[in-house]
Parts: sequence; structure tokens; C-alpha cells
Amino acid sequence: MDREKTIIKTSILGIIANVFLASFKAVIGILANSIAITMDAVNNLSDVLSSVITIIGTKLAGRAPDKNHPLGHGRIEYLTAMIIAVIILYAGFASLVECIKKCINPSKPKYELIQLLIIAVAVVVKIVLGTYVKKVGDRVNSDSLSASGKDALFDAVISTSTLVAAVIFIVFGVSLEHYLGIIISVIIIKSGFDILGDTFSELLGKRIDSDLSRQIKELVCTFPEVKGTYDLVLHNYGPDRLVGSLHVEVPAEMNAKELDKLERSITEKVMKETGVIITGVSIYAVDQNDEEAKEIEAKVREVAGAYPEVLEIHGFFLDRDEGNYRFDVIIDYDNKNREEVYNKIVKELETAYPQYRVCATLDVDMSD
Repeated sequence: MDREKTIIKTSILGIIANVFLASFKAVIGILANSIAITMDAVNNLSDVLSSVITIIGTKLAGRAPDKNHPLGHGRIEYLTAMIIAVIILYAGFASLVECIKKCINPSKPKYELIQLLIIAVAVVVKIVLGTYVKKVGDRVNSDSLSASGKDALFDAVISTSTLVAAVIFIVFGVSLEHYLGIIISVIIIKSGFDILGDTFSELLGKRIDSDLSRQIKELVCTFPEVKGTYDLVLHNYGPDRLVGSLHVEVPAEMNAKELDKLERSITEKVMKETGVIITGVSIYAVDQNDEEAKEIEAKVREVAGAYPEVLEIHGFFLDRDEGNYRFDVIIDYDNKNREEVYNKIVKELETAYPQYRVCATLDVDMSD
């Protein structure tokens, strides 16, 4: 796979760069008696391990689907990102402990010009490497690679801080080494928690990306029979492996043959243009020639529209045989009294049209 090769190639580049950087910084840190530089070297070694894990995770995630995992092994990449986050957290907490010890028993650093030049070069390398790795990670939708890129950019900030501290010591004779080491450790720990939080969010079922959901809905609405697209649900089985379903509003007079053709056309188009697999297209029937239905729907929208918390009304249908009218209402999650707003809408509509029963569904705000 091109995606797999790109991730592995970029990770190997990161390994080579970080091995050299860690080696140079470790030597400088020991010679200069600098805890900040030494911790920076340790952080680079953690980046090497992260890249190795990214490669392993990518290879495992790329395995073909099997009987037990019919949708593939793509979620392994999220587990990989979690492992990387744990490594970053361990490095951060370990360096924090060492820095606190040095604060209790401080020692003065000894810098030379060549050491500072090497650190300056390391800053430039990390900025270039981090920018490149993050850009590639975002392009191929690899959380592990993007996390490595972000971490590399954090490293550039850390190395810059170390360089500034060294200059301050040389010029003013004030050592900020140990305090800087604590700040560096906190930054590393925060980075680890951020990556861990993002990964947990993916595994728990993160909201669909707004741009993707809008793209899919716009594609579906290009079919002349489709009057509206709603309730798009996508399940994430790894980067670029999305499977889901949606609802469409279509004219009530369409027959099964026409609906079958439409559903197949929708799934084919969405797959071709987005790579998303739509496994189900559910139907909302719209009676375009029923004046009473249009009147009641307009009233429903008027009543619901009076509440700012209501995001959408869809799926309206007047069923005279059953003596009811149906619709779905989506109320913003930020409103803590969604049920209360829903009940007010239903009560007001019951008064407006007592001859019909209100069958309203409090729907879930699943996508933009």
C-alpha cells in the first residue's frame, strides 16, 4: 500500500534523525553537566522508540481482513498511538523526577561554543523534521505519524529553551538549568496526555469530521430524487476505513425498483469520491402533493424554530391511516434540558392539531 510505505519511510527518516540528535545531545549534556540537555536527549530517544512502534503498528494494521476481523485491523493504529503517548508520559515523568532531584542538589553546568552550535543545529533539524512528519501524517491520516511530528516540534521548542538558558548562564552567570528541566518535563507530559486524549476519543466514537459529513451529504443531494440527507452515522475501523449509513428524503410515489437503483447509485458515488462505505440507505417518504401535510409541516417548523436549541427538523410524514404525523427533531447537546424542550414542542403541536397524534423522535446530533 502507498499509504503504508509512506508512513514507514517517514518513520525510518525520523529514527535516523533522532538517533543522531540523541547521541550528540547525550554527549553534550554529560560534558556540560547539563540536566536540561541530557533530558532533551532522553526525549529524542523516546521519539526513536515511538517511530519504531509506528512502523510495527502500521504493518499490523495493514493486514488483510479475515473471518474474525472482516473490516480489517486498522484500529491497531490507534493502539499504537496510545503506546506512543504512554512512552512520552513515562519520559516526561522520569525527567521531572530527575530535575526535581537536581533542584535539591544543584550543580553548575559548563558550556563550550561547539556545544551550543550543535544544539542550535538540532533545533533547525527538529523544526524541519517535525513539520515534514506532521504534514505527511495529516496527509495520509496517520494519528501515530502526526503525533510524532507534533512531538518533534515540541522538541524544537525544548531545545531552543535549553539554548537560551545556556546563553543566560554564560552572560549573566545565572543557572536556570534545573527549573528549565522541570518546564521541559511538564511540556512533554502535556504532549503525552494530549495524544492519549485524542486516541481515546477515536476509540470511543469521535464525532464525524465536519468537512467529510458535509461532503457526503452534498454528494447524496446531487441526485434529483433526494430532497434531503440526514442521520449520517460513520463507524471508524481505522484511518481511511469508515463504514456507515444515512437517511434520505424521497418522493412518496417512488417504487421499490426506483429506490433500489437510487440506493445503489448513492453507495457507489460516495465510495468512489470519498472512500466511505455506506452499508445502508434508509428512506423518509415525502408527499409533495399533500397540501395539509405541507401546512402541518410548516407549523412544526414554526413551533420548533421558536427554540434556539433546535438544530433541525426532518423526516416529516403525515399518515392519515394511522391518524398521526411523524418527524425527527434534533436538539443541541449543549442544552441540558433537551427532554424538556422536546416535551414543550410536542405539547404545543398536540394543541394545534388535536385530530392527529404527534409521533416525534428526539434524534441524536450525529453529524454536521
